[in-house]
Amino acid sequence: MTQQILLTPGPLTTRIETRQAMLRDWGSRDPAFIALTAELRTRLLAVAEGGPTHACVPLQGSGTFIVEAVLATLLRPADKLLVLVNGAYGERIAAIARRMGRAVEILRWPEDRPVEAARVAAALRADPGVTHVALVHCETTTGLLNPLAGIAAAVADAGRHLLLDAMSSFGAIDIDLRTLPLTAVMASSNKCLEGVPGIGFALIEPAALAAAEGVSPSLSLDLHAQWRGLEKDGQWRFTPPVQVVAALVEALRLLDAEGGPPARLARYDGNCRTLVAGMRRLGFELYLEEALQAPIIATFRMPRDFPLGFAAFYDALAARGFLIYPGKLTQAETFRIGCIGAIDRQDIQRLLAAVEATLAAPEGA
Repeated sequence: MTQQILLTPGPLTTRIETRQAMLRDWGSRDPAFIALTAELRTRLLAVAEGGPTHACVPLQGSGTFIVEAVLATLLRPADKLLVLVNGAYGERIAAIARRMGRAVEILRWPEDRPVEAARVAAALRADPGVTHVALVHCETTTGLLNPLAGIAAAVADAGRHLLLDAMSSFGAIDIDLRTLPLTAVMASSNKCLEGVPGIGFALIEPAALAAAEGVSPSLSLDLHAQWRGLEKDGQWRFTPPVQVVAALVEALRLLDAEGGPPARLARYDGNCRTLVAGMRRLGFELYLEEALQAPIIATFRMPRDFPLGFAAFYDALAARGFLIYPGKLTQAETFRIGCIGAIDRQDIQRLLAAVEATLAAPEGA
């Protein structure tokens, strides 16, 4: 079977070894699977140097599930969350917290501008009621990378807790829990780790978890209970996605063999630079200033004189073996192309040839 190249923010193209790891059936209470879960948790902590300071709590479901679980577990009814928003995924965090009845304030920036640490510090000084702050590290609405270190310092200096949505950065862009004051980091299996969808996970300070007993209004999303169970006997409370666990462990082994996050970032950076240069040559401009562009997913403006609508453009590229992503902006007509997954610059060059062929014969796209 010819495999299509997924140029999306996840799910994405995976290596054959990762897919092959799903061929075995596992008993969820079997010692071999318990050992696999232990390896999973250890390896995920190691990606962010979090072994001495954080606990890893995996959970069935997508990245949004783990975001909701963290908010439900760590935010008490009397707490107040400040959400730093410059894209759709920050807005989603606020919507989740509001749905569960927590007090929420939003500090917004335009979709093409990064969060500013000075404004965050000022907002925290002005509102002593804020207990937690939520930030999306790489906002894949546009592909913008927010300046984590400065924001983390501002939140820590104010004595508040920072919850980091690292869905699209974890495993490639540096997150060092030895130096960054982060109460919780949330991510998922199917982005820079190059696993398959089905697992979200959080790296959380044990003191914050220990203080969260009985806080969550949800049974299945209670990360305190999940953590206690894993610490007690190594088992998930409810049926785990066993094949997805096996695939993610294999993907983490492959990440280590590649050279860890620095090597993966270098590959993604090469993909992104090749993509941006080639698309610019074909008449497509980045939505962001290049200095703000993370090598995760690139948003391109749809040219005014473009001969195809997005649906026809998408179909033409899909027919040539490439799946891209629609835009997610509220203010501009765009589309997105991912730079992550088990792909390299040769794959990007093949995509560019497909785009060029589509432009040369739009009526036959």
